[in-house]
Amino acid sequence: MFVLITGGGRTGAQLASLLIQQGHQVRLIEDRPEVLSSLHRELPTEVIYEGSANYPHVLEEAGIGKANVLAACTDEDAANLVTCYYARTRFNVSRIIARINNPRNAWLFNDTFHVDVALNQAEILASLIEEEMSLGDMMTLLKIRRGKYSLVEEKIPDGAPAVGVAIKDLALPPNSVIAAIIREGQILIPRGAVSFEAGDEVLAIVDPAETEVLAALFGRPQNKSQE
Repeated sequence: MFVLITGGGRTGAQLASLLIQQGHQVRLIEDRPEVLSSLHRELPTEVIYEGSANYPHVLEEAGIGKANVLAACTDEDAANLVTCYYARTRFNVSRIIARINNPRNAWLFNDTFHVDVALNQAEILASLIEEEMSLGDMMTLLKIRRGKYSLVEEKIPDGAPAVGVAIKDLALPPNSVIAAIIREGQILIPRGAVSFEAGDEVLAIVDPAETEVLAALFGRPQNKSQE
């Protein structure tokens, strides 16, 4: 996969480094001399293209015509939006991702400027905090299908509602499935007759809207005196 990144600050540089490690072809556009000096110490020279991504000819010379993904990561929202617009309307890039610097500008990062995925750091942090508060000890390991489903993990404590209950008898949410049970270091195939035990580590795939229900089944029993 060929990824074109605009902006060589911390976000762009780290993204480029990770993608290179994963075996992807990467090109990063940057025009600030002081940033370029740092980039040349961190990334292979052939990855770096010197120029301003605000100009279509620079994008074209950097190879946007063969890019599968554009990641607009500069620290200026206006520049990111312009680049996204050019990428789709002039170069037909199939996947466009943009960084939002000022949360007040988030409403602009939509189909009008051809942004497929907008990364709003404030929104992401708020969402993670809300999720952690609502799920107790349950951990979200992975988002699947663009966040439509989550792979979650929980170690069942003593007294959890699921202890002693067979999978087939557990009132699981309709859009969830038990993927695996790890017991004493061994993976158990989650067949219907298998009952949960305290200390089991449960991996499940669930609709994010139903994670609280799942967390209640596998989590610590509520202290009724505090209800």
